[in-house]
Amino acid sequence: MPLGCKRLTTDDILKLVEKDGIETIRVVFTDPHGVLRGKTVTASALPGVLRDGLRVPSTLLLKDLSHRTAFPVWAGDSAPMQGASDVVLRPDPATFHKLPWSPHSALIHCDVESPFCSRGILRRCEEALAEAGLRATMGVEIEFQVFRVVDPSLGPAQSTMPGAPPRVENTTQGYQYLTETRYAEVEPMLDRLRRAAEEMGIDVRSVEVEMGPSQYEVTFAPGTPMDVAEQAVNFRMLAKELSHRHGLLASFMPKPALPNAVANGWHIHQSLSGDVDMGHWIAGLLEHAPACALLTNPTVNSYKRFTPYQLAPTRIGWARDNRGAMVRALEDRVENRLPDSAANPYFALAAQLIAGRAGLLAKQDPAPEMTDPYGGDAPALPGSLGEAIEALAACGTLREALTPEVHDWLITLKRHEWNRYLSHISDWEQAEYFVNL
Repeated sequence: MPLGCKRLTTDDILKLVEKDGIETIRVVFTDPHGVLRGKTVTASALPGVLRDGLRVPSTLLLKDLSHRTAFPVWAGDSAPMQGASDVVLRPDPATFHKLPWSPHSALIHCDVESPFCSRGILRRCEEALAEAGLRATMGVEIEFQVFRVVDPSLGPAQSTMPGAPPRVENTTQGYQYLTETRYAEVEPMLDRLRRAAEEMGIDVRSVEVEMGPSQYEVTFAPGTPMDVAEQAVNFRMLAKELSHRHGLLASFMPKPALPNAVANGWHIHQSLSGDVDMGHWIAGLLEHAPACALLTNPTVNSYKRFTPYQLAPTRIGWARDNRGAMVRALEDRVENRLPDSAANPYFALAAQLIAGRAGLLAKQDPAPEMTDPYGGDAPALPGSLGEAIEALAACGTLREALTPEVHDWLITLKRHEWNRYLSHISDWEQAEYFVNL
C-alpha cells in the first residue's frame, strides 16, 4: 500500500462495499508460481469470510503451471495435505482494492494457513532482517509483452493441460528502444494499464517501450518488500485481465518462442537502512545466486534468457553501472539483474533478503569487479532449471531460512516440472532424428 494511504479495517471494507454497490469480491492468494487463485464471493457472504476465513482445496498449493498436482496426495503419507484436504485463507483488510476494469467487483489478498504461504515466507525473511535492526527498500522493473490475439485457440481439441497457446500478432514492430513514435502508437493501450494500476494504489513511475517487438516495461516507486511484491502480483493480474478484455494477450514469459521476440527481465533494486557495508550484501547475492535462481528464475524457459550481449547476465559477478553484470552497483543502491518476469515476486524478493543477509552476517567481501561480464573466468549461472534445482537442494543457508519443509516443497514442485520437460519429445528431436535414423 503506498505511503499516505489509509489502511482499511474490516468495518471500512463492509461500509465501502455497501456504499459503492460492490457485488462480488475476489478472495485470492498467491500460489507458488506467482499466480493468483481463490474464490469469488458475494457481498452478502463477505462478513463471514472476513470473520472466519475461506476454505479452499490444499492442492492449489501443490500444482505446477500446467495445473497438474505434483504431489501424491491420494496414496501414502509422505506428501503434504493428504486427500486434498482444505486450507484456510485469511483476508488481509489492508490489501482490499476495487477493480477499475470491473467496477462491481473488488479484490482482497489472503494469507494461507500453511507453511507454504508466499506472503508468509517473505514476511519471515523481513522479520529476520529486522532482528538485525535493518530494513530493506526495494523497487522493480518489470518487462513484459502485449500481443494482439488472432486466434484464441478455443477448440475443444486444444483444451489440453496446458492449453494450446493462442496465435498472436505484434502490437509494435519493436527494435526502436525508447522511441517516441512507437510509444505514441500504443499509448491508449499503455494508458489503460497505467491508469488501472494507479487506481489500485500502485505508484507507477515510468511506462516504456522496450527493446523488442511488443515489449514494454513499467517501474514502480520503491517500498517495503511486502508492498512491492503485492503490487507486482496485482500488476501482472491487471495487465492480463485488462488486455484480454480488449482482444490482447499480456505475457510475462521470460523468452517467448516467437520470431524476433526478446527476453523479459525483472530487475530488483535494493538498498538498506542504517550504516551497513553494501559490499557484504552484494557478496551474499553473488555467493547464493545459483541456489536463489530457482526463486528468481523458476521455469524451464527462464534459462533461455541467459544469452551474451542481450542485457541479461550469464555469469556471477558485479560491476559499477554495467548492465551486463548480474549485480549492477549504483551510487545509492544495487540492482540484481538475474530475476525474470516469471518469478513469484514474494519468493524473488525473499531470495534477496536471505542471500544479502547471509553476506552481512558472514562479513563477506565480493570478488573483484568484473571488467567483461560475458567473458573472463567468473563462474557461470545455472544453465537449466535442473541445475538450479540441484543448487537449491544443496544450499544449507536457504534450507534454514526457508525452513526444511518449504525448501523440500519447492524442490519437489520444480522437479516435477523439470521431469515433465525432460520426457517431452521436442520439435528439434523430431526434425533431427525421425528421418535421419
